[in-house]
Amino acid sequence: MEDSYRIQEVEIHYVRPHVSDMVQIADSEEASKLFRLFAGPQKLDYKEFFWVMLLSRSQHALGIAEVAMGSAQGVSVNIKEIFQLALKTNASSIILCHNHPSGSLKPSEADIELTKSISEFGKLIDVRLLDHLIITKEGYCSFLDEGMI
Repeated sequence: MEDSYRIQEVEIHYVRPHVSDMVQIADSEEASKLFRLFAGPQKLDYKEFFWVMLLSRSQHALGIAEVAMGSAQGVSVNIKEIFQLALKTNASSIILCHNHPSGSLKPSEADIELTKSISEFGKLIDVRLLDHLIITKEGYCSFLDEGMI
């Protein structure tokens, strides 16, 4: 092999928050409150955003990441990025969340299909999808509470 070739080392860095600093998520209401706190009220009516909450085995929130920003009509999500974050943080499970600027809490067909795809992929790598929330200023819809997961 020639001396001009160089292989870069791939490094993954993640520092888990201290357990006492992590919120334990018991239900969809707690998850929606944490997503609202993270997003802030100014984003909810502006355009669609998509977030993922990464959870430990004991359902402590390791963190939240914004994985996509779209328009007032929708958002395009890269499933690979969601699971890159899950693997990097050693998350055991995830909760998805996105907003509907229209104020509607009804999941679209695209929302339902995306949720199924993410759930199926998560099973392959042992990262469980616990819930998918749609949030608006007025409230939230939980796929789990509605029997859709």
